[in-house]
Amino acid sequence: MEIETNRLTLKAVTPEIVDIFSGNYELGDHISFYLSQLQNDPSMLGWGVWFVVDKESNTVIGDIGFKGKPNDHHTVDIGYGVHPTYQGKGIATEAVRGLIDWAFQQNVEIVTADCLQDNIPSIKVLEKIGMTKTKTHDDMFYWEIKKIPTT
Repeated sequence: MEIETNRLTLKAVTPEIVDIFSGNYELGDHISFYLSQLQNDPSMLGWGVWFVVDKESNTVIGDIGFKGKPNDHHTVDIGYGVHPTYQGKGIATEAVRGLIDWAFQQNVEIVTADCLQDNIPSIKVLEKIGMTKTKTHDDMFYWEIKKIPTT
């Protein structure tokens, strides 16, 4: 399962994808956790971690994903991270926009996100893709974007 953007290919993480790219990307605990979820529930494919792959170098430069399947309100929560070398180049914005577009094609109505109040780069990404800040709690900002109905 892949999503193509201008500069990136987003690849849904599977054991096979991990085998291909594990040599050039540090796998976090969230990836191991997702792979165990996927093993127990194959319908999780797409609703967990995706590798962000630079098309030019075919290198994993980050990961992005949802924190589970859509809930009863057709809402998913998104998270992302890009290797520091690639930050400040619009990579996160492009990846997040691509994954949100995919989610809206899968019957998702709302995508949410959260970030620390002092995480200025993440705030800029969320603002650029059109997310609206919905709540502030402790040191966190909470965001959402709703699918635009088609007529």
